[in-house]
Amino acid sequence: MAAKLTPELVRQAYAALASGERSQIDQFWDKDMVWVVPGHHQLAGTWRGLDGFLSFMGSVGKLSNNSFNMTNITTMVNDEYSADVTRNVGFRAGRQDVPPTVYTRLEIDVVHVLRWRNGKVVEGRGAIFGDGTAQYDSFWSRVGAE
Repeated sequence: MAAKLTPELVRQAYAALASGERSQIDQFWDKDMVWVVPGHHQLAGTWRGLDGFLSFMGSVGKLSNNSFNMTNITTMVNDEYSADVTRNVGFRAGRQDVPPTVYTRLEIDVVHVLRWRNGKVVEGRGAIFGDGTAQYDSFWSRVGAE
């Protein structure tokens, strides 16, 4: 029987992801999962499979010099879905010493909607609101990044 979906289970899934330990990640993230990234930039699109999702996460780390951080504000769940509201902050790699611009510093609120099956994430997507969408596109774009 799968674990009941709770805010604590969601927290554990993100903690496993942050650990970088594949054995921990495999406990919460399905090997055939799909992750949809909104926007019009180099990371936007659909990432298929856990390996694809981890490749996306690796690109986030590389492009932000591992400064990208999500701070949880709240998490809501039902039997099949979770939605977590986070404050996402990061700096573009190699750009921390220049005055902050939309190309060098990211600070936005995001909602991640995760669909779960048998205690694992099978699908996820982010939602960004208002001016955050333009900032997100600019931050991850190739323009102004170098």
